[in-house]
Amino acid sequence: MTDTAIEAAGLGKRFGRRWALRDCTVQLPTGRVCAVVGPNGAGKSTLLALAAGLLAPTEGTVRVLGGSPAAARARVGFVDQRKPLYPQLTIAETLGMGADLNPGRWDAQAAERIVADGDLDPKSRVRSLSGGQRTRVALALALAKRPELLLLDEPMADLDPLARHELMGVLMSQAAQYGTTIVMSSHVVAELEDSCDHLLLVGGGQARLAGELDELLQAHTRVTGPADTPLDPHHTVVESRTTGRQLTALLRPAGPLPDGWRTSAPSLEELVLAYLRNPQAPARAAETQEIPA
Repeated sequence: MTDTAIEAAGLGKRFGRRWALRDCTVQLPTGRVCAVVGPNGAGKSTLLALAAGLLAPTEGTVRVLGGSPAAARARVGFVDQRKPLYPQLTIAETLGMGADLNPGRWDAQAAERIVADGDLDPKSRVRSLSGGQRTRVALALALAKRPELLLLDEPMADLDPLARHELMGVLMSQAAQYGTTIVMSSHVVAELEDSCDHLLLVGGGQARLAGELDELLQAHTRVTGPADTPLDPHHTVVESRTTGRQLTALLRPAGPLPDGWRTSAPSLEELVLAYLRNPQAPARAAETQEIPA
C-alpha cells in the first residue's frame, strides 16, 4: 500500500518541437478527490495520459500507486475526454467486453445501474449515442472495474447540468464507499468546490499550485485598501489591480496587513482565475511537493 496516488519528478513530454509538460514535479495523495485545472494546452490531458500509461515520458519519471503506470494498470480506471468506444458494439456488448478484460474485479450490477439511470437501451449501438450518453457508458466501464485510482479527463464536458450533477454524485459515492482516489480535470471550476478536496493547477506544462483545497483557500486572502498605502514586500502578490484610489489584490500574506484594509476569503474560482490571469505569479512550491498528512 502507498499514500501516493501519482508522483511525478522532472516529468516532461514533447510532441515534435512542442513540450506539453516540462520539468513537472508533483505528488497527489491517495484517498482524495483531486481537481486538475488549467488553461487549454497547459498539460492536464498529457499528465493524465502519462499516469494511465498511454504515453511514455520524454524525460523525468512518473509513478502511480507506488509503481510504474504499466504495473498499476489493473488498479487504474481512465476516461479519455474523447470517450473512444467501439461504435459497432451495443452497450451490452461494450459492458461484456469490460467484464472479459477485468476478470475478478468487474461489478456488473454497478455498470448496468449507471446505464439504466440514463434510460439507455442496452441493445443500442454506441454509434447511435449522443456525446453525453457515450460519457455515461465510458464512466460505467471505468467504475465497474472498481479501480483504486480513477483518472477522468474532462468527463463532464458534454453533459447537461442535470446529468453532470447526477454523475458527479455517482463519483462521490464511489469515493466514499470504496475509498477510490479520483483525479479529474475540468474547466467547470465552480462545480469543483463542493466535490473536490485537493487541487492541482497546471500552467505552462508545470504544477503551479497544489494542496488540500481548504488549506490553499485559507492561505490566500483578498484585500482592498488605499492605493497609496504600500504593502509589505514580504507578502506574495498573486494578482493586483488599482481602480482610482483603491487597490484590490489576492495575496498569500506573510504577516499582518495594514490597519483599515478590508479582507475576505477567495472562492475556488477566484483563486484559480487569479493564477490563470497571471502566469508569472509565484508558484506555491512547498504544497506542490508535499503530501498532506
